[in-house]
Amino acid sequence: MKVLIYRISSIGDIILTTPVLRCLRKQYPDFEIHYITRKRYADLLSSNPYISKLWLIKKSPLEIVNELKAEKYDYFIDLHKNWRSQRLMAFLNTKYYTFNKLNAKKWIYTKLKINLLPNVHIVDRYFAAVKKLNVKNDYEGLDFFFPEDFNDAIFENKMPASFIALAIGGTYATKRYPTPHLIDFCRLSKLPIVLLGGKSEQEAANEIELSNPGKVINFCNKLSITESAFVLKKSSLVISNDTGMMHIAAALKNPIISIWGNTVPAFGMYPYYPEKLDKKHIIIENLNLKCRPCSKLGYKKCPKKHFKCMNDISPNLILEKVEFLLNTTEHS
Repeated sequence: MKVLIYRISSIGDIILTTPVLRCLRKQYPDFEIHYITRKRYADLLSSNPYISKLWLIKKSPLEIVNELKAEKYDYFIDLHKNWRSQRLMAFLNTKYYTFNKLNAKKWIYTKLKINLLPNVHIVDRYFAAVKKLNVKNDYEGLDFFFPEDFNDAIFENKMPASFIALAIGGTYATKRYPTPHLIDFCRLSKLPIVLLGGKSEQEAANEIELSNPGKVINFCNKLSITESAFVLKKSSLVISNDTGMMHIAAALKNPIISIWGNTVPAFGMYPYYPEKLDKKHIIIENLNLKCRPCSKLGYKKCPKKHFKCMNDISPNLILEKVEFLLNTTEHS
């Protein structure tokens, strides 16, 4: 049997599909599993041993539609369920399985503040797409694999023995912990800080670094996805917004403190661990606001102009949770 799995973006969403890959491969070892995603996310899956063939596209699956048709897939597992995947389905003469994105219930929650969402993680909802194949979740968490030839020499003498990895990114501004708070937290932290992020976070990262000379290592916009993952792996603890680095950290079984702004864990995309490691994660969110969640994705600026969902979370609170989680991890 030959299976095509489809998820073309983004970092966190792709990592969250990895339990489906693993369980499909282990429960059907004779299946040939193909995966299609965008080239910019190749690092997430290129070393995954459960994938028989990785298809990489620039933007649209129609770029390689003839090659995909020639594969004559037995099943098309759609773990994205957008208009591009629906269009591709029309070209593939195969059985099609997908999952419920619950967009109507998310809209009700964001607009009417009525939570009708089931208490089910997105990983478990992904498994609905392979239910008819009788694939069961093994509850062993997420996967991230490093290439066999990965060279960590670039980090020699650059990282301290113990440090906190601080992932300051977020696709939208309303998902990012404010820079002044980050500066204050770094000043309070007993451990040195390593900053991770992309080009859009570079200005904030430079400000944080300059405000904490000698205490902050700034890797924003300097590392590949795999190199960033290596930093996460070596860290004592990860602090992250609701973003892709948070899910890579969970795949690496790191302790995580996640900070939530306009989005909420109830959407089902909080860090996903093996059942036995569930205590390695602390969620920080402002539960005293009637305006949360205001969007399932985010905005360039707070619609209410106060941004209390993030501004009211003090650096001292994060420091308290860091010390608690570090102590818990050391004695577990």
